[in-house]
Amino acid sequence: MKFAPLLLLATVALLIALPWLVSGSMLNAAVQMLIAALFAMAFGLLCGQAGMLSFGHAAYFGVGAFAAVHAMNAFGGAGLLPTPLLPLVGGATGLISGLVAGYFSTKRTGVYFAMITLALAELLHALASHLKAVFGGEAGVSSFRMPAWGIGFGSLTDVYFLTLVWTLLCIGLLYLFSKTPLGRITLGLRENAHRLRFLGYNTHALGTLIFAISAMFAGIAGALQSMNIEAANYVVLESHISTAVVLNSFIGGVRVFLGPAIGGAVMTFFGYVTSDLTRVWLLYQGIIFVLVMMFLPRGLVGELVERLRHRSGQGVARSLGATLLRLLCLAVAAAGAVFLIEFLQRFLSSEYRAGVSEGNWPAISLFSYDWAPLSVLPWAVGLGLFGLGIALVVTVNRRVADRQEAQA
Repeated sequence: MKFAPLLLLATVALLIALPWLVSGSMLNAAVQMLIAALFAMAFGLLCGQAGMLSFGHAAYFGVGAFAAVHAMNAFGGAGLLPTPLLPLVGGATGLISGLVAGYFSTKRTGVYFAMITLALAELLHALASHLKAVFGGEAGVSSFRMPAWGIGFGSLTDVYFLTLVWTLLCIGLLYLFSKTPLGRITLGLRENAHRLRFLGYNTHALGTLIFAISAMFAGIAGALQSMNIEAANYVVLESHISTAVVLNSFIGGVRVFLGPAIGGAVMTFFGYVTSDLTRVWLLYQGIIFVLVMMFLPRGLVGELVERLRHRSGQGVARSLGATLLRLLCLAVAAAGAVFLIEFLQRFLSSEYRAGVSEGNWPAISLFSYDWAPLSVLPWAVGLGLFGLGIALVVTVNRRVADRQEAQA
């Protein structure tokens, strides 16, 4: 993939120019996307590189967020910890808590490891509401970003560039770590931990260290989040934060270096856009995850990299053409599925049911048209588009398979 460095440079240049290209609301979404990308990369180190699936990574994201807020209040953005260096506090707190939690978690592997991480995160979440001096109770802990190094940090643009610098720096450090001997040995934990133990490596110590490094970067992401909103609440310790980073990372592809970052950024943007358009946007996220795991088990980025890696120049063009054709067919099926989901959501909502009286079923407004719920037309439109899209996908797949057999 000779074009990868150029693509990376173009992406960084676009990110630098972004504040002058988008609105304030979109820039705020970009900050959230960067934080989600860094958090997913921290999880990707543990799960994708070391093969340890954590269901409780929100704990280290949360402790990093609270540590940064307390440091903001204690130092006022000056002295030993000026505002740009506050994420170091989140990273240090995540590292220490990761060492403690990792020591116990990595004594077990597989599903037992995952359950221990989940239990520790839930324990911290349960304690947070009672430790008001640390976590601030229901109100949480708030603070203000203070000027430092000649930068006011009062505008969203300042926060964006601070987040961008830290995100790029951390991703760069993670990449360098993956190229070190320790990073290479980490792959052995995923592939064959028994072999490493036979060769004389202390796999428990190695697993604890990797867990702590992953928690450190998760803590930095949490610190950036609290600096962005100038507050931290124990909501950041809830299980849905851990669930989101798992889903996002696997959608992007945990075994490709930038897969988790791209998955986290894309799904965060997806949630930002769809949450204003529909009440069931979480359902769409779940459907996307199920479909990716069923048909693209390597993740979106992982499948793309795999296809490009094993294709010649002509093969790449032909493969991309077939992929685009499949996407167009899937778009037809997706349009039908979205129509049915949105129609059913409105039909089954309590607001609509309250308007039904004596057999009078009001029309449902959807996509700038009023649909009679008891008519055949809306159901035919939704099911027809969905069925047509699936039939087109099957036809395209069959023709591609026939062409490959003919060439073989």
